Amino acid sequence: MYKIFIKPFLFLFSAEKAHHLTIRLLKITLSIPIVNFLFKKSMELKDDRLKREVFGLTFQNPVGLAAGFDKDGKSYHAMSSMGFGFIELGTVTPQPQDGNPQPRLFRLKKDEGIINRMGFNNEGVHALVERLKKGKPEGVIIGGNIGKNKVTPNERAAEDYAYCFEVLFPHVDYFVVNVSSPNTPNLRALQDREPLTKLLTMLQEMNHKKSAPKPILLKIAPDLNNSQLDDILEIVKDSKIAGIIATNTTISREGLKTTKQQIEKIGNGGLSGKPVKQRSTEVIRYLSTKSNGELKIIGVGGISTPEDAKEKLEAGASLVQVYSGMVYEGPYMVKRINQALLK
Repeated sequence: MYKIFIKPFLFLFSAEKAHHLTIRLLKITLSIPIVNFLFKKSMELKDDRLKREVFGLTFQNPVGLAAGFDKDGKSYHAMSSMGFGFIELGTVTPQPQDGNPQPRLFRLKKDEGIINRMGFNNEGVHALVERLKKGKPEGVIIGGNIGKNKVTPNERAAEDYAYCFEVLFPHVDYFVVNVSSPNTPNLRALQDREPLTKLLTMLQEMNHKKSAPKPILLKIAPDLNNSQLDDILEIVKDSKIAGIIATNTTISREGLKTTKQQIEKIGNGGLSGKPVKQRSTEVIRYLSTKSNGELKIIGVGGISTPEDAKEKLEAGASLVQVYSGMVYEGPYMVKRINQALLK
């Protein structure tokens, strides 16, 4: 149904308009109790064999919604009806910001990919907290992905991450430190060994002062070379954070079916979807192998079929996340993945 009716309709609109339209329609539809009940029943797959114990948390199934889809916590209740085991909100910053000018979200239909240069557009951490205060969906783990404001210089970036961490702490189950988006100027410089070690160590010190510390994860770029990945492993070991999310979007444009002219017209941005699948899996496998399977990894990047999800898990991921794949495959993708994992 999605590919025959809904997808062609949504693709009549720009990517960003289609995203907002999808969320509005979903929320309106699911506001009707009987529709919500039937929709959830059709999407959910409850089976104890799907449960995962990771980072000291119990996930009802290993398939999550990646950050970026619901930056401000406006639709996580509706999205929880789709059968996700966990939902990651954000990236959120201390102060509200508009992000980059539109258009800033583009579909690469031939490649089943998406280029975005959103730029951490969000309403600020306090707006997210106000929505989370209304209560979390039962049985769904909620993560908070935190970043820095564009106007904050890198030498003061730690203050932004610390602020978001402190404000969000009572309301999420785990944290993700995002220093790997290509759409905030100089942000990826924070992935360098010295600033990243300082940042994660500071957050861990704040974390361990709490009566019940929460898992802190680091989201990394797929564009890191093996030497940089080795540094990441050392940083994880030194800071004792809970794990890694591999990977964010890529700045690479290699191997695309979309013409060079179209790519140049779109301009800068992070590429997600099928084009990043292979590199994401390579990064997961490298980190898992080098850590002798001890590093906990959430695999994300190019998952659109059950086989893609299995590939990430077999490479060493404990959990997986999806986003771009749903644009092309539809919401039933989550259930199909879980059904395949049971087999």
